[in-house]
Amino acid sequence: MKVSEILKVKGNILFTVTPDSPMLDAVHAMAEKDIGSLVVMEGGNLIGMLSFREVMATIHANGGAVGRDSVRQHMNTQPITIAADAEINDVRRLMLEKHARYVPVLDGKNLVGVISFYDVAKAVFEAQSFENKMLKSYIQSSPAIASEHDS
Repeated sequence: MKVSEILKVKGNILFTVTPDSPMLDAVHAMAEKDIGSLVVMEGGNLIGMLSFREVMATIHANGGAVGRDSVRQHMNTQPITIAADAEINDVRRLMLEKHARYVPVLDGKNLVGVISFYDVAKAVFEAQSFENKMLKSYIQSSPAIASEHDS
């Protein structure tokens, strides 16, 4: 299964923010949209990610407040990215190795979506459930099983 297949099911709605946006605006957007990350874009290019991890670090550093800084001061400036044609098992491995919960998906230099760890887990679960259903169906319709039931 490829990342592009997950994006087709999930949809490719993107939530972005500029690096000069106030952190408070970014936090409000994340809360209102019930999302765990924002892609930071500048001049049409991905330059960072802001996830709840960076938000929590900001709140901790500011003694419990978001503060007045811009997103630029707190974003992850080197997020890992993946290609739309990447295999989901490679993405799963990369996310685990890098402790990444949200990964931007690129088609060349164009941002086409964001894959979350939840998206990956859901896709793998659904693929395994479908495979299990097919295997059970195959086993139940097997001639050897059918003749055992007849006896």
